[in-house]
Amino acid sequence: MKKAIKIILVTFVFVVFGCDDFVDIDPKGQENTENFFNSADDYESALIGVYDLLSTTYLNNILGEIASDNSLCGGENPTDVLDWQQIDDMSHNPDNGAVRDVFKWMYAGISRANYILEFQNKTDFDRKPQVLAETKFLRAYYYFELVKFFGDVPMYLDKRISVAESQTIDKSTKEQVYTQLEKDLIEVAAVLPWMQAQEGRATKGAALALLGKIYLYQEKFSQAAQTLDQVINSGQYTLLSNFESIFSNLNENNSESVFEVQYFGQEGASFDCFVCVEGNIAVGFMGPRFTGGNYAPYSDGFSFNIPTLAIVNAYETGDTRRDATFLDINAFVTGTDITFATGHDHNGYFNKKYIPYAEGNASDPHLTHSNNYRAIRFSDVLLMAAEAYNRGGINDAIARDYVNRVRRRAFNVSDTSRDITSSGTTLTDDIYNERRLELAGEGHRFFDQVRTANTATIPGYEAKNSVFPLPRIEIELAGNRWEQNTGY
Repeated sequence: MKKAIKIILVTFVFVVFGCDDFVDIDPKGQENTENFFNSADDYESALIGVYDLLSTTYLNNILGEIASDNSLCGGENPTDVLDWQQIDDMSHNPDNGAVRDVFKWMYAGISRANYILEFQNKTDFDRKPQVLAETKFLRAYYYFELVKFFGDVPMYLDKRISVAESQTIDKSTKEQVYTQLEKDLIEVAAVLPWMQAQEGRATKGAALALLGKIYLYQEKFSQAAQTLDQVINSGQYTLLSNFESIFSNLNENNSESVFEVQYFGQEGASFDCFVCVEGNIAVGFMGPRFTGGNYAPYSDGFSFNIPTLAIVNAYETGDTRRDATFLDINAFVTGTDITFATGHDHNGYFNKKYIPYAEGNASDPHLTHSNNYRAIRFSDVLLMAAEAYNRGGINDAIARDYVNRVRRRAFNVSDTSRDITSSGTTLTDDIYNERRLELAGEGHRFFDQVRTANTATIPGYEAKNSVFPLPRIEIELAGNRWEQNTGY
């Protein structure tokens, strides 16, 4: 899919965000609403533009680990990418640049989606229902990211808005946003197919999984269980037998991937415009600081997002996920000519799931890695459903079955020797722990900790940190009509 995005956006370019505001205003260049949206190709081109902003979610994912108890910021020194260091220390404020980037980039994706929906009735064509469904799925994905980060946020639908209009829009409560996302995703799931001809496009399974996750975040356990069961019982997804193979660049869009963000490693990059690149920026930032020797198959990086020793040591003996999730640099270099530098927070471990590889990283090996992001995995769906069945008091036996399917793969066993047998609140804690072990390094941990009120192990965490501050400049640009999140 990224190759298509690269080609199309040369001739069809959106404003990424309107100068200093979170809204888009008009498309750039010769295209406008009079000579655009007159054919199926126009709509398809615009849709690729909406998908393109998924590339910016690399930041959301790395911050979801750094803010949690799973990870230390790392980097060269304590001031390297200060915005990230502040989030690691829970000292971030409304002027944090990374927080503002999340805000801007998610609204950029929403604005691109709304541009299509504003003109959804202009031209008819056979694939139009699916185009609109994919558009609404992506808009829901971006809005969910915003609610995870900020809680209550301004919501606008089905049209672009001007700067002047942005100063008349109040924040919607997160409950109002969730209600809209539920409506959209129910509609989307009824239209999208289980399988798409082009990898990376939204599917029925992706829509149902995201909907189930939104129900779970609201503790609507019955709805979550019913919705996630549709994904589980569809027969479309299976757990891979080898955990480590899930994250191989040679095994992208595999049978465990419910939704995957596509990255393209052959596109140019620039430190002046992170939103402009097509590669997975987070990957290059997370690699070890190799300085010499033959460290194939990996590439060097900037040593950010260092796993804590607490998570590294949390795995049971025999759990294959540990060595598949973390690279032990000292073990890797033993008996070789490889040399490396140690950065801030160095403890000898790196995120192996999204480690930079030497292939597919043209132009700048730190900015153009082709590692796709596994945004929703089947094991995640199983664990979310298990949580819904258990916390909703629906059926602990089903909850245990779903968790144990994940555990048996982790220990490479087909018998019950590694099964959990707990129930009630003990099972709840076991499910939380299993999510942490299964999904470590994938950007979910902080938000899981917040929604389940398990934040005591996050250094420096205060009650206000359950959400991030709204960017100060965005509040000012909106005419100071939005109240800042409590505590900031």
